[in-house]
Amino acid sequence: MELMQRPLVSAILAVHNGERYLAESISSVLAQTYQPVEIIVVDDGSTDSTADIARSFERVRYVYESNQGHAAAMNLGIETASGEFLAFLDADDLWVANKLELQVGYLVEHPTVDYVIAKTRNFLEPNAQLPARVTKDLLLTDSVLLSLGTLVARRATFQVTGGFDVSYAHAKDVDWFFRAKEAGLCMAVLPEVLLHRRLHGSNRSFRTRARRSDFMRALRSSIERRREEGSPQERTAGSESRASADD
Repeated sequence: MELMQRPLVSAILAVHNGERYLAESISSVLAQTYQPVEIIVVDDGSTDSTADIARSFERVRYVYESNQGHAAAMNLGIETASGEFLAFLDADDLWVANKLELQVGYLVEHPTVDYVIAKTRNFLEPNAQLPARVTKDLLLTDSVLLSLGTLVARRATFQVTGGFDVSYAHAKDVDWFFRAKEAGLCMAVLPEVLLHRRLHGSNRSFRTRARRSDFMRALRSSIERRREEGSPQERTAGSESRASADD
């Protein structure tokens, strides 16, 4: 993209006691080939050295809130952000260096697309055990997930959907994607792997029973809303684009 076509992107990292991996995650944002990017770290009441690590990066805007949960922290990040585009990263995951270059470029070139996601590649933290529900085949398979870590969205998208539902501990991402679909927003999926997701002993997403319960509640809520309101179908990028739709 030409320099004049490069709108500001707000990269939002919500973190609670993330001292172990936070510096790596921030560094993966700083390494982006796309600029300009503002980096917002929302500290959700950490009691470890998260604050010191975040403040050690000159370009990081550090925001603190008392512990209210991951969804509330991301909502605060959205309120704090100045960018035309919003992107999200968990404090233990890593962006590929050209993530924003590809995704923002796609959105600039396709003004009717509201948000874009991409593929995820899992990697196992050294000396960590493979989570029970993850097979070796899954570890080696690149996947298209409804993952906030791959999401880049126009700010206007959140004016339609609203923020993340703070009642969800594990399915706030799925709930948001359901609501975006119900609102008829247009999604595109890029074929590249743009997020490396770290697997380790403390992953929220592998707390299987709690996540399954949250997911089922989000699914039921989506079905009920569609029955009551007759929500429009999600629009997806056209076949002439390099993206493909994934429900």
